[in-house]
Amino acid sequence: MYSGAFVMLAGVPPALGSWWGLLAVVPLILAIIWRLLDEERFLIEHLAGYGEYRQKVRYRLVPYVW
Repeated sequence: MYSGAFVMLAGVPPALGSWWGLLAVVPLILAIIWRLLDEERFLIEHLAGYGEYRQKVRYRLVPYVW
């Protein structure tokens, strides 16, 4: 879902011909990354077995990167 949101955020402004809209992409991507990290912390604390899942699945957003 998050990876798809990144593609959408980067693709919609050029598709609509709004190159100025690309300026909003960086802060929005940073906000999504912050939300992703916050969600990870929440799941570790409140979801049984999530810590073990994280150890098995190393890459959550981009394979071989993060």
